[in-house]
Amino acid sequence: MGSVHAFAPARATSDRAVTVAIIGAGIAGICQAIKLREAGFDVTIYEKAGDIGGTWRDNTYPGCSCDVPLHLYQYSFEMSPDWRNKFADHQQIKAYLDRVVEKYGLWPCIKLNCAIESAVFDAARGVWRITTADGTTDEVTLLVAGTGQLNRPQMPTIPGRESFTGDAWHSARWNHDVDLNGKHVAVIGNGASAIQFVPEIAKQAGQVTIFQRSASWVLPRPERLFYGWEKKLYRAMPWLMWLQRTRMWLNGEQLLFSFRHMGWALRRGHNKEAEQHVPDPAKRAKLLPDYDPGCKRVLFSNDWWPAMGRANVAIETAGIERITATGIRTKDGVEHACDVIVYGTGFDTTHFLGPIEVKGLGGRNLRDEWKDGADAHLGIGVSGYPNFYLLYGPNTNLGHNSIIYMIECQAAYVTQIAQRLRDDDVAYVDVRATAQAEWDASVQADNANSVFAAGCTSWYKTADGRITNNWPNSTWTYKRRTRRVNWDDYAVVARSRTGLSAAAE
Repeated sequence: MGSVHAFAPARATSDRAVTVAIIGAGIAGICQAIKLREAGFDVTIYEKAGDIGGTWRDNTYPGCSCDVPLHLYQYSFEMSPDWRNKFADHQQIKAYLDRVVEKYGLWPCIKLNCAIESAVFDAARGVWRITTADGTTDEVTLLVAGTGQLNRPQMPTIPGRESFTGDAWHSARWNHDVDLNGKHVAVIGNGASAIQFVPEIAKQAGQVTIFQRSASWVLPRPERLFYGWEKKLYRAMPWLMWLQRTRMWLNGEQLLFSFRHMGWALRRGHNKEAEQHVPDPAKRAKLLPDYDPGCKRVLFSNDWWPAMGRANVAIETAGIERITATGIRTKDGVEHACDVIVYGTGFDTTHFLGPIEVKGLGGRNLRDEWKDGADAHLGIGVSGYPNFYLLYGPNTNLGHNSIIYMIECQAAYVTQIAQRLRDDDVAYVDVRATAQAEWDASVQADNANSVFAAGCTSWYKTADGRITNNWPNSTWTYKRRTRRVNWDDYAVVARSRTGLSAAAE
């Protein structure tokens, strides 16, 4: 697994011990723990599941892989030359995260099967009191949520769902014990997960029927295996991996430009694949989206279009009326018998933090404040909730580049705040409401002029259309805005030797 990375503790200018709790041992939580430990902080990661890895632990469906090139979908400080192919599958990414946790000595810091139910800020003492599912309470100075946006499977509210007598599951909770050979499989949804698992199950199943609300834009993926000599070069000259990473990052930034100005090119790529692989014009028409490319997530696959051309794959667009004991009844009155239902219906993405109750200054409740849609300053901090920060928070998801780039920006930013708490003997820092409001107004204005607001429904939005998930600009712009903490955006409350000072900057 590699040697344990030796951290050099930072020298503090005060005698105050700053402790940190991180919620979630996925990509974000692991990154933040490494950066804080490098800066000399005591960190504990609370993970609700029995293993680390987040989405790459949970999603094991056939064909599950990353749609971001791997040189960009890994930590910039821990580049690996040992990937098998350009777009890594879930097993490779999970193994990579295992190696990182081992190398950086994080296992002793991780509490598995330890879900946090609530967190309450004690302003008098400048600490967060966290309570876990088993009733245990801990107190920490700094609380960081690395819970992500894609970790709570969302099941549709379709009448009769519980009446189905066959096997059924969500794609993020794949049942590998069921043999699909020769069976009729109904797939509800055709988003990013279905694009990957449908081609795989179509090779086994007797029939696959996709119940589609809206089509997806699907473009070819420049996939390939890495040659042995390439890996040797990467090991001998790691800077070559950085060249590849930079090139891929620039390609991602170009994709954002394409969403804005070259939708015609994306349409042409989609239509070319459809015409090549799907000879039936009626079937092909069902697979043509009625919204602009980028309004929903653009998908990349080399297997989707050949699968759509298979005789045993059907597209049903009539809309579902209800689920019955033996199948699915559509709104045109047709009963579609099936043996298995797979829900490719995505995740609960707009309710950030899920069931965790977070209470800040004066007992204010974050769930109540976010009832009309979440927002946070830089997608990281929320006014009234001092020393509490989010990774991959509101309006930091991307449609064009690697989220790991964004997470590293956020982890570095939070580490700066932790250092201020310790080195200047600060009790807590709280985002000013004006700074948060100005940031949110700017992001929402940019989103309103982006392709994300082009008239489709997507997981980027709340039910009333507020875009809570996506960042509408370049990742470089975000990095520039988060490179250094602007302390004018915060109220900084000092600590005296005998308790909290009433003074705030």
